[in-house]
Amino acid sequence: MTADAVPPQSARSAPDRLLAVLAAFDHDHPALSLTDISRRAGLTLTTAHRLVGALSDWGALERDASGVYHVGLRLWEIAALSPRGLALRQIALPYLEDLYEATHENVQLAVRDGSEVVYIEWISGRSAVGVHIRIGARWPLHATGVGLALLAHCESGVQEAYCAEPLASFTPHTITDPAALRRVLAEVRRSGVAVSSRQVTDDALSVAAPVRGAGGSVVAAVSVVVPERDAQTPALIPAVRLAARGISRALGWQPEPS
Repeated sequence: MTADAVPPQSARSAPDRLLAVLAAFDHDHPALSLTDISRRAGLTLTTAHRLVGALSDWGALERDASGVYHVGLRLWEIAALSPRGLALRQIALPYLEDLYEATHENVQLAVRDGSEVVYIEWISGRSAVGVHIRIGARWPLHATGVGLALLAHCESGVQEAYCAEPLASFTPHTITDPAALRRVLAEVRRSGVAVSSRQVTDDALSVAAPVRGAGGSVVAAVSVVVPERDAQTPALIPAVRLAARGISRALGWQPEPS
């Protein structure tokens, strides 16, 4: 549910109202006035003022000199405790930097959150193709390389539930047919990599590989995004696999002896 489509204030509990204030902020709305927060959270101005005050006292929100509110550093401190957040980024960063040095293209690290992929690290190539992501950005799983790598290793029930929902389209090349998506996911599992071509923009190709945690389950995905017109996909695959394997080992994964 978006911040602009919330249930009436009377239908929500106190924690729901508090979370609605935080949910009013997003990448398109990083700075909000009290009136904006009230509207986007679906709260009366009085209730919004009280909750914003409490959150500001705790450090979850900060108010600048102009009276506009921003997300506070206290939330960053809490978020850093997430095993899929800062800790994973710190472990993965040396391998992401190696992948960047090998390609000089956009390098990404992402995790799954429900039916979306969330980018938690990104290294921008100096002369790389433009990408529509930033840290914290979300995209549907089927439309990105990292998303396909993550979805392919979900439980079959999760995959079927995803395929049963409408598949958003961004270009003429975006996968929108459930049967085609199932075939792509099967190929990802077989090959160990996901190749996503022109699914979000007409000029980009992504090669992604899954990252495994200590128990062997897929916890993240790493990718490189290059211009589609001159992509050297066969050369990119080993580099991406190597980065994913390195991160996995650093997380404690021990591959079975071949």
